[in-house]
Amino acid sequence: MIPVTDRTLWVITGAMTSPPADSLLEEIRLPDEAATVALAGRLARLAVLGDVIALKGDLGAGKTALARAFIRALWAAADGAPAEEIPSPTFTLVQVYDCQPATVWHFDLYRIKDPEEVYELGFEEALSGGIALIEWPERLGRLLPRHRLEVVLEQLPDGPRLRRARLYGDAAWQARLSGDRRQAGSG
Repeated sequence: MIPVTDRTLWVITGAMTSPPADSLLEEIRLPDEAATVALAGRLARLAVLGDVIALKGDLGAGKTALARAFIRALWAAADGAPAEEIPSPTFTLVQVYDCQPATVWHFDLYRIKDPEEVYELGFEEALSGGIALIEWPERLGRLLPRHRLEVVLEQLPDGPRLRRARLYGDAAWQARLSGDRRQAGSG
């Protein structure tokens, strides 16, 4: 008999998407751009080689703004603010940034038609030797890694700039986020 796991159930049912990240870890109101930058900075401090951060949300929800702030935060931590621009990978599909603690691969998958196209963009290299920020991760279907932090951004009806971020992840991300909260509370 084959042992049944949550991964097995997704394959058996024929779902074309990877199972969701494990559980809701945090919900954060983002009243302005400064709050988005702060969240990105926090995630950048916690990110390590091999991380996948999936950025979900409708058009205009703030995915690219969060990704840019994440990359700027890594550059600032290493040697000050970046001298170069951080363009959106909307048309190039991927931008690569030499950062610390790892190279950041910023994917925007809105325009891909088939999940297998990501292999032509260096997806395997990003997973094995970098940090992958992925906008429109649902386009990856079953290729989306299970072990990831999923950041779901949504605009709230209370105002044009008011957003909410919901962070979903596994036990490893839960431990990192919890440790960061405890450290912030004691400082």
